[in-house]
Formats: sequence, C-alpha cells, structure tokens
Amino acid sequence: MNTASKTALVTGASGGIGRAIAQRLGADGFNVVVGYAGNAAKAEATVQAIVEVGGKAVAVQADVADAAAVTRLFDQANASFGDLHVVVNSAGSMPMARIEPGNVAAFDQVIATNLRGSFLVLGEAAKRLGEGGRIIAVSTSVIAKNFPAYGPYIASKLGVEGLVRVLANELRGRGITVNAIAPGPVATELFLNGKSEETIAQIAKLSPMERLGEVDDIAGVASFLAGPDAGWVNAQIVRANGGFA
Repeated sequence: MNTASKTALVTGASGGIGRAIAQRLGADGFNVVVGYAGNAAKAEATVQAIVEVGGKAVAVQADVADAAAVTRLFDQANASFGDLHVVVNSAGSMPMARIEPGNVAAFDQVIATNLRGSFLVLGEAAKRLGEGGRIIAVSTSVIAKNFPAYGPYIASKLGVEGLVRVLANELRGRGITVNAIAPGPVATELFLNGKSEETIAQIAKLSPMERLGEVDDIAGVASFLAGPDAGWVNAQIVRANGGFA
C-alpha cells in the first residue's frame, strides 16, 4: 500500500504513546494530523519530528470530550490533507481514585475523556472514512488485573472495548476495520506520574519480559493495524503487554 497520499489522524499525539504512534505513521509515509488537548508546544514538537524525517504533519487542538471540538478537528484534518484513511484515538487520562463517593469528580473526568471521547472520535471517524479505512482505539491490559484505585480508568476502558466491537458490526459491508490496542504498563509520563521507584519496579516484574513497555512497542502494533497486512483483523483487542495479562 502506498501511504504517501494517505492521511492519519492521531489524538493525544503531543506525548507518550500517541506521539510515538503519530511519528511511526509519519515514518510509514502517512500525512499526519497531530491532535492534542492543550500543550501546543509539545504538539508542534511532534509535528517537527515528523517533518524532520521527510513527512508532512499539522497540529490541531481539540478536547475529545467536546463534540463540537471533535467535529472541528476532523474538518481541519480534511482541509489540511483531504480524505482521512486512518484514525487513532489515543487521547486519555488515568487518575488514580478509589471507588468512594468523594472521588466522583475523578470518575466523571476519566469517563468524559476516555469513554465519551472515544464515542465521539470513533463516531466521527465512522462518518468520514471510506473503503479500506482503519479505526484504532486505545484500551489497557490493566483491565485484567483489577488493581485498587484503577476503578474509574478500568471502567472507561472496558467501555472503549465495547464500542470497538459494536462499531465494527455497525460498519458491516463498508470495508473499514475497527480495533483497539490494549497496552500493558508503558514507561510514559502518564504511567510513571505519582509512582515510587519501588512500585514501578514491582509492576515491571509482572510481565514475563520483566520490563515496562516502550512507546515504540505500541507504535509498531498501531503501524500494523493501520497497514495493508491487517485488512482481515477486525473487532479485535490486541493486548500488547509482554505477557502482563
């Protein structure tokens, strides 16, 4: 597949897994729309990293929980590069909050970003993509572990996996695949924030690989799902976790 004239939109692409996916797709030859929530400088750094290796990219700000903002994001993507071929929704948040009444604000926030945001981005992608399109969401392998304080996050990502499977069926006959990547623990700012070195070391040991994932481990899976060899992979949750779960 010649990706030189194809375009990928990646949300949450100003850092972490989203940035790695955006850069990998840029290296694969896609024009890349770098979606970001608030840090324009980091988003521009992603754009520059793609441009420096010969790719084309633009940064577009949007809160994925805001329906009007998501529509504008897709409109600007179309205006920049024409038709979209791949949409990756990597935007997300991961507050640690136990299941207690006092933590309902954290619950509402993560549901808004992770679940409502996925609903809006996946829905807009379904409207805009054509034959051969690829829709990729990001879930998590921590679903299988049920760690304390992960309740809101796990609830949001279980919802994302449900949306992926349903949307694949709703797009029946259109030649568009819908899948999710469920990373294990990955050494990103989102994961490392607030954790002690001891905790990080303990979590790293949970995988038979005995290490944390790297962002490029996940970007490689996204590249596969976005590419020609994944045309028969649909409605799947790819647990890229080194055997963590």
